[in-house]
Amino acid sequence: MLVVAIFSRHSEALDWAKRRLAEVFSPIGLSDEPFAFHHTAYYAGTMGQGLLKQIVAFRDLVPLDSLADKKRAAIVLEKELMSLGLFPEKRPINIDPGFLTLGKFMLATTKDQAHRIYLRDEIFAEVTLRYQEGSWEPWPWTYADYREPSVREFLNRARDYYKQRLRERESAG
Repeated sequence: MLVVAIFSRHSEALDWAKRRLAEVFSPIGLSDEPFAFHHTAYYAGTMGQGLLKQIVAFRDLVPLDSLADKKRAAIVLEKELMSLGLFPEKRPINIDPGFLTLGKFMLATTKDQAHRIYLRDEIFAEVTLRYQEGSWEPWPWTYADYREPSVREFLNRARDYYKQRLRERESAG
């Protein structure tokens, strides 16, 4: 299941991203509430202070081999909003797609590290969380925001939604 994290200091940019993501990928099936993204200053220079992050899960299931495509599409959307000139920041939105399966949550990234696997087109995949004994568990490299109980609780709800979508797909034949 496609899960996308979006963050910006502008709630209007989050709303724009959700609308565009639903048009490009599929309707949003599950959405978390925006929360303060205070876990790193890495984005402050290009995105400003007071960032809000929101995670959404999409209704339509996707092939596992399409993660690089989803990341490339997210980059195009980031550039689209930037080109509109609606916000003063160099980068008004960050869109990070990932895939949730029953056993893992993985993110796509353009940044290589020792624990990331190259997919294609300069896109890497990282298993960010693993599902073990009834909960999402972090790895040593897991970003601080994905360690947050509220984020992992949302991913629990997303996993339940994913199981529901799998059952519906099986019923439909």
